[in-house]
Amino acid sequence: MTPEPESGARAPASGSGELGGRRERPAPAPLEPLDEGERPAALFVAIGVSVVLAIAVLVGGLTVHDLSRHGGSLPGAIFIAAILVLLALGMYRRRYMAVLGFEALLTFQIIATSLALLLASSIVTAAISLLAILLGGWLFWKLIRIMGRIQAGERQGGR
Repeated sequence: MTPEPESGARAPASGSGELGGRRERPAPAPLEPLDEGERPAALFVAIGVSVVLAIAVLVGGLTVHDLSRHGGSLPGAIFIAAILVLLALGMYRRRYMAVLGFEALLTFQIIATSLALLLASSIVTAAISLLAILLGGWLFWKLIRIMGRIQAGERQGGR
């Protein structure tokens, strides 16, 4: 048993600058809010993907004959295209909830494509699935920081 110091204070557990065996880490620097009118490249990519998907869904809904036999409907295609256009508009206006909604769709796409990769019947199908997973994951990762910067601007009241 080690003797206690005379002043009643305890000695550090395992060396100076450590508390309980863990080093203190400096807090990360706060995120800088987006500047007025600033739209990072990843945000433009997300907006473009959303618009292209909206057009593709609408064209597919209008051109596929007997769509109900394939599990779809024209009103459903119009609804999905409208949601994608609204997400693109919200992301262009730098709205946090629009980016969050798009990230939810990206998450669904990554999960569905991962399942498709498991069921791939050829190398080409597997490569396309893997590419979609990688691109979706990259965009998801890039949008996280953008969401933080949007939220930092909202907290400062800089809308």
